[in-house]
Amino acid sequence: AVVSTQSTGVQSYLKENDKTNSVVLFGIEAHVCIQQTALDLLTLGYNVHVVVDACSSRTDTDRAFAFQRMRQAGAFLTTSESMILGLAGGSDHPKFKALQK
Repeated sequence: AVVSTQSTGVQSYLKENDKTNSVVLFGIEAHVCIQQTALDLLTLGYNVHVVVDACSSRTDTDRAFAFQRMRQAGAFLTTSESMILGLAGGSDHPKFKALQK
C-alpha cells in the first residue's frame, strides 16, 4: 500500500496545526512512501525537505530516481547534518559543536 498524506491523517494534523509551512521527510521506501508523501505535500503548498541520507529503497536506482523526481517537483534535498545544524539556527547555539559530532 502506498502511504501518503491522504491515508495517514497527515493532512488533518497539518490543518489543525496551520502555522506549519515546512515538512521534513525521511524513512524507508523513498521511491514509494516518501515520494508520494512529498508529492502530496508539495501539491498542498508545503515546503518539503527530504533528508537523503536518512532515506532508503530496496535498490539504488529506485532511490536515485525518487530523489530526482522529488527535486523536479520542488522538494529540497538535504542531508541529516545539514538539517540538524540548520534547525539549531547557527553556530551561536550552545549545543552547536555537540551536534556536529
